Amino acid sequence: MSSQKAESKREIPSAEVVRLIDLVNYQEGAVVSRVLVNRTTTTVTLFAFDDGQGLSEHTSPFDAVAHLLEGEAEIVVSGNPLRTTAGEAVLMPANQSHSLKALGRFKMLLTMIRS
Repeated sequence: MSSQKAESKREIPSAEVVRLIDLVNYQEGAVVSRVLVNRTTTTVTLFAFDDGQGLSEHTSPFDAVAHLLEGEAEIVVSGNPLRTTAGEAVLMPANQSHSLKALGRFKMLLTMIRS
């Protein structure tokens, strides 16, 4: 089986309802991720952050939208801290520094737009 076929099996199924928050589980002291859609122009990844975990400050050449599905986090974009909760989203612009920190356990959907 080609790696592309194997990768597509890990993606969410087409034309089916899925409950996103059930597709990734919390793990003590860790950040867990699962790629749900991986295309040339867009990647959609589901994350589960344990309390106190995060992603250190970094930049990306692409815009990304972080949409919290559960819990609470602080997302810092270009030095501006944004406290976010379930149901809220933040656009992190390309080439601007950003970081994320769990304020308790949280799950988010990250959509990276590569165009």
